[in-house]
Amino acid sequence: MSELKQQLLTSADFLALTRANPDYLAPFSHTLSFGQSQRQVNMHVLDTGVVCFEPAAQTTDSDIVLSCAVHGNETAPIEICQQLIEQIINGQLPLTQRVLFLFGNPPAINLGQRFVEENLNRLFSGAHSQGEGLCNAERRRAKALEQFVADFFAQGAKLSAQRKRLHYDLHTAIRASKNDKFAVYPYLHGEPRNKEQLQFLLKCGINTVLLSNSPTTTFSYFSARQFGAHAFTVELGKVRPFGENDMENFADCQTALYRLLSGQELQLKPFDLADFNLFKIFKIINREQQDFVLHFAEDAPNFSDFEQGYLLATDGDQEHRVTEPGEAIIFPNADVAIGQRALLTVIPCSLDE
Repeated sequence: MSELKQQLLTSADFLALTRANPDYLAPFSHTLSFGQSQRQVNMHVLDTGVVCFEPAAQTTDSDIVLSCAVHGNETAPIEICQQLIEQIINGQLPLTQRVLFLFGNPPAINLGQRFVEENLNRLFSGAHSQGEGLCNAERRRAKALEQFVADFFAQGAKLSAQRKRLHYDLHTAIRASKNDKFAVYPYLHGEPRNKEQLQFLLKCGINTVLLSNSPTTTFSYFSARQFGAHAFTVELGKVRPFGENDMENFADCQTALYRLLSGQELQLKPFDLADFNLFKIFKIINREQQDFVLHFAEDAPNFSDFEQGYLLATDGDQEHRVTEPGEAIIFPNADVAIGQRALLTVIPCSLDE
């Protein structure tokens, strides 16, 4: 047995193994066996930060992708995924579905930074190969992550038809939010939004959902568009260093994911639109000039709204003002590269918008 395999089986700490080998981890597999029941789970470590678990000799109907660390300093989702991996390896989570865990950007995890050279969550759906092409590690990683997801879903399709495909890309936001947890529902090109998925988000403690209305280069949009997966970018509070997350704040999410992976009854609340705060993207404000300024407090939380006419940003000589009642800010970041998104504004909406 290889030293790395023995290390993982002994510690069940896939995060530590990933951080110790941030650039590459030679693939290996192992069949986990648990107790007198002889329940078995096949584990496949595919690369650094990439591990797949499949129940052996058991019929499954879902292929689930749980990704985190697409931004390396977003630690709470990393800790959530590590806990689930540990529970699977130790037999505390009786896995009944196929699951692929992805720690997106291991070098950025080690640096405690959002990214090393380029924002990984702007490089999917082929964006990694546009412009300068595969010129840095983040671009190469985005391409590799796309392939891992494609292979995972393709392998599931060989097992049975009409399988459920799920991808929850777990994040934390740069700043605090008036709605502490929220999800971005990718653009579906006219397909209806799935109410059961919204009920699952509610079970995770998330009642605020942002409905995207255009294609993007995010990881969740990639899975939704390319594979018809139910996919979401899930924002679980604010960025904090390792050891400073109050994991009790994520108990609902951890419990819901545990029940999903173990095939337990999810106990979803009947769908009620009144349970949700729904928004749609109203404006996408890109930074086009070196002289770009946001005209609100640096600690203004996501979903802060301003009166009509308020000056949100200046981009050189161009002004961006509030034009709609209830228009609120989300994901403001004046330090992005020129040409990238510096701010979104959102407005309340209904489910079919």
